[in-house]
Amino acid sequence: MRIDIDHLPLLQQGELAQVKQILMEAFSIAISRATQPWKKNGRIQNIVLFGSYARGDWVDDAANGYQSDFDILIIVSHKDLTDVAEYWYVAEDKIQHDAAIGRPVNIIVHTLGEVNQGLERGEYFWVDIARDGIALYELPGSALATPKPLTAADAYRMATDYFDRMFSSIDEWMDLADHSMSRGRSGDWPNKAAFNIHQAIETTYTCFLLVRTQYVPRSHNLKFLRSLAEDKEPRLIDSWPRATKIDRRRFELAKRAYVEARYSASYEIGADDLAAITEAAHKLRDTVEAVSREWLDDLRQKAGL
Repeated sequence: MRIDIDHLPLLQQGELAQVKQILMEAFSIAISRATQPWKKNGRIQNIVLFGSYARGDWVDDAANGYQSDFDILIIVSHKDLTDVAEYWYVAEDKIQHDAAIGRPVNIIVHTLGEVNQGLERGEYFWVDIARDGIALYELPGSALATPKPLTAADAYRMATDYFDRMFSSIDEWMDLADHSMSRGRSGDWPNKAAFNIHQAIETTYTCFLLVRTQYVPRSHNLKFLRSLAEDKEPRLIDSWPRATKIDRRRFELAKRAYVEARYSASYEIGADDLAAITEAAHKLRDTVEAVSREWLDDLRQKAGL
């Protein structure tokens, strides 16, 4: 795996150094009072930059509201240390509010065993990281396993299974949203509609990521899922207008709906906002169907099926 980030502008190099420092320091504090041996001796084994900034094809288009995120894989020494809420929430919060870091940062946390299992299975997500990723930190003896790429036939079978299983769920969530919206503005129905649309969007990104990469993070964060999906397929970007403040606010309403539409008395969503989010969700669904079927056809042809 590469270790240099010289292809990045000095600004981004400095931002990544700050991200790494925050991650290392926050983790050290999180385990500092541990008594269990697995936790007391817990280690960060690798910090890996992956995605567009590792490949060198990032986008920074402030005028149109699109900016690539930093995608970071953290590999730890014990499965319990992958719990983001327990061990990484403070670090994420510090990174988000650090004025020296000028772009969003997404993190995923896994054990070396989980990563190597994915590599041995030839799962595209992990193979891409092993090929394109850049080690920002590596503990001696923590190198990744050699990838074993999937055969075209196995890739086609896995992707088809994921698509058949996940895609129908998108329309089911959208049907629930339509039913909730049909009940009008009284009571909790708008919030129920917002939650169901969130679930439809989340399922859409999950379907795409599983078909294309065989991996989806343990996250309900639509911005994170959107970032991973758009990194693999730029045609998904057009589903979400983001040039204006109202565009960005509407996506944020959809993102917040997973928790707040159910549990927060202060969450409100207007009819115009709900209609715009629903329209974007339908456009995303149609685009994901098109690019997924295109991907499946390509795999089928490569497999000679």
